[in-house]
Amino acid sequence: VGSEMCIRDRLISLLILVHELGHFLSARALGIKVEKFGFGLPFGPTLFQTKIGDTEILVHALLLGGYVAFPDDDTESKEEKNPEDLFKNKPIWKRAIVVSAGVIANVLCAIVLVMITASVWHKLPAGKYNIDVEKITAPKGASVYNSGLQKGDRIYKINGTEIFQPLQINKFAQASKKHDGQITTEIYNETLKALSEKNSEIKDAYKVLEKGTKINLIPTKDEAEVKLSKAALLGMEKIKPEEIKLTKEQINLRDKIQGQKTFVIDTEISLSDIAKALSDTQKPMYFTVIRDGKQIELKPIYSDEKSIIGIQQRLEEILMPANTPKEIITASLAYTWRITDLTVLGLEKLFTGQIPMKELHGIVAITKVGGDMIQHTGFFNGILLTAIISINLAIMNLLPIPALDGGHLLFLIIEKIKGKPLDEEVIAKISNFFFMLLIILMLLIVFNDIFALITKKI
Repeated sequence: VGSEMCIRDRLISLLILVHELGHFLSARALGIKVEKFGFGLPFGPTLFQTKIGDTEILVHALLLGGYVAFPDDDTESKEEKNPEDLFKNKPIWKRAIVVSAGVIANVLCAIVLVMITASVWHKLPAGKYNIDVEKITAPKGASVYNSGLQKGDRIYKINGTEIFQPLQINKFAQASKKHDGQITTEIYNETLKALSEKNSEIKDAYKVLEKGTKINLIPTKDEAEVKLSKAALLGMEKIKPEEIKLTKEQINLRDKIQGQKTFVIDTEISLSDIAKALSDTQKPMYFTVIRDGKQIELKPIYSDEKSIIGIQQRLEEILMPANTPKEIITASLAYTWRITDLTVLGLEKLFTGQIPMKELHGIVAITKVGGDMIQHTGFFNGILLTAIISINLAIMNLLPIPALDGGHLLFLIIEKIKGKPLDEEVIAKISNFFFMLLIILMLLIVFNDIFALITKKI
């Protein structure tokens, strides 16, 4: 375990070093003076300090960070500085390259790590699985037996959406749960209209009916099949509940009138309540399977009140081959693009509130998960996790938030548009404000990580 902790800590530290080296090397290549290159955060003791050329190299005790300091950053120094050495006096295009270099370095690092893994391992995960039916475990009489599903069928689509991970079947089953206590406005309006026509003597559908009133019920029908977005299937978006949620009384009424043709009022309810109770039925799942190389559409399958379909699955992970140089490059770029796409999608859902703040995790969780992956699934999966983190680091730093690289790029764009730089005091105040927000966010993430560790959620 100690060696695995050592490996995963080195991998995390590598990404930080790569990011700062991107800034440092690009600055030196463009002839920009760098006063300090720090590995770690400048808090607490300094473990190592030396000078190479004009640059002071420092290694701090708190390794989870890094920085590159230019002559402009030392505002407390009374020593007069050469204007040509100041970062702010360099052309905008040079400053933009230096600011962007950390992000570029992390992207290149991720690609290199993936390509190394592909070259040695000769394969890469495609993020997909073949999902075959091992056997049907539902009790006799369940809808799955009447659907035409057979052992050996490969599940391809549900409700027209391609299925490539086993949890996605569970997502559909949960969202299609029988008698879930939620209905759409559309089916409620249809049911109420049909029920009102069947009981035309009742003029006000929302008026509480007298006890003893006999109601002619209508046959129930299926609700509409569920459509789930890509983000919802990947667990990056909450599955939205239907517009109308039944009350406890309406749920009790639903259970009471199931399969009945008439109902005598015995409590304080309206025709509207009965319509809602009749509307909460079941949602069909239309499976498309591959059998003997052909796509076959099955009859609808329904999940029960516990969101169970009754299928035992056999999984086979799909791996991209990486045996030739062409396959290595193609598979590596495809893998890197996929994790980039998922990262951007995750950020979008985070900022739109689809992923709650309590789901945010950081370095503690990453280290734990990374160690577990190396221990249980092998070193190569640990390397791929490092590549994923590197892409995450690149994209996060590119966000147009002051105190991040993207924020500095935003200031440069504004400077280019205005034709003059922004006031330094204004920039400093904005950057300090957002830096404090980032510190608060980091503390929240660390709290989430520790809480998840204590409660054994990671």
